[in-house]
Amino acid sequence: MFTPPFLQPGDKVAIVSPASAVKPEFIDGAGYVLEQWGFTPVPSEHCRNSVGYYSGTVEERLNDLRQAIFDPEIKAILCGRGGYGTIHLTDFISTNELKINPKWIIGFSDISALHAMCHRAGIASIHSSMAKQLALFGTDNHCNKALRNILTGQLPSYTTPSHPFNRMGSVTGEIVGGNLAVLSGLIGTEYDLLLPDKILFIEDIAEPIYKVERILYNLRLSGVLQRLKGLIVGQFTDYREPDANGDTMYGMIRRMIEPYDYPVCFDFPIGHIDGNLPVIEGATASLNITPHEA
Repeated sequence: MFTPPFLQPGDKVAIVSPASAVKPEFIDGAGYVLEQWGFTPVPSEHCRNSVGYYSGTVEERLNDLRQAIFDPEIKAILCGRGGYGTIHLTDFISTNELKINPKWIIGFSDISALHAMCHRAGIASIHSSMAKQLALFGTDNHCNKALRNILTGQLPSYTTPSHPFNRMGSVTGEIVGGNLAVLSGLIGTEYDLLLPDKILFIEDIAEPIYKVERILYNLRLSGVLQRLKGLIVGQFTDYREPDANGDTMYGMIRRMIEPYDYPVCFDFPIGHIDGNLPVIEGATASLNITPHEA
């Protein structure tokens, strides 16, 4: 996996909105934080726009993203927001184009589709909070600091409290993942990220328990869950719990992975929460789970 160059003071960071519309003040606030970090923000032409649910037409969003990808002076691309719409662009950007000027692509949620494209191209990317979180929480927020550290070459190490559903063990492997609904929509395509021998992390928002269970059944019946090296269960938010059957999200996930013996970490702080820790997609990672911490 190729690691894009780490950023130096003065480097340019494009701000692009490839999916849903984002409030202009979040774009401006993210730009301020990037400046405080010593970088030069370069907002794309349409990143503050709104066309229905999206930040622009498919052509406008595509042009913004392509310009940032092809510009050799742009060293990283910070996505404005997820939501929905990134999938519209996947038909028009090839993995070979991503290889011309490899750079960090930063985002999460719907941006998981871009991470999958980067992985297919053999380029690491950063699953992380985006413009809104930078604007709202500023330079001193621990997750924003962790993002800055990654961009400048300081690789992260995280420790989280133990969870009663954790499964003990240690494993080293390539870490991939993201929004479960988005990743499941890429199954069977060239951008399928749910591959054997990976440490997989998952998160989602506004998906009821039965829909997440349906996705996990797909992964179990196809052998994906069986062939993982490890699993990190992040935050699932904005859904009803318990459901009509008395199920909880983590209880259902625990039941779905019960046949397997790899290490599993529950309740990792990644997803649609304020404390969304950044993770390098495609990096070699170690997952160590003990009775006291993960």
